[in-house]
Amino acid sequence: MGSTMDKVSGVANQAAGKVKETTGKVTGSKEMEAEGLAQQAKGKAEKLAGDAKQAVKDATNKVADAVNKKL
Repeated sequence: MGSTMDKVSGVANQAAGKVKETTGKVTGSKEMEAEGLAQQAKGKAEKLAGDAKQAVKDATNKVADAVNKKL
């Protein structure tokens, strides 16, 4: 996935996970609560991956711009 898709997927998983966690707490379902926490962790990891990809992309573009200016 690209950086933007990773970020979007990450935020969506965090939100869905929060809903599951809260539903699990309200209904007393430890299983659903745990699923929600796991999904939130997955979402955070996806968002971090997207942020890292974007940082690499930005750095690469800066280097390319610098090289092109010297030519």
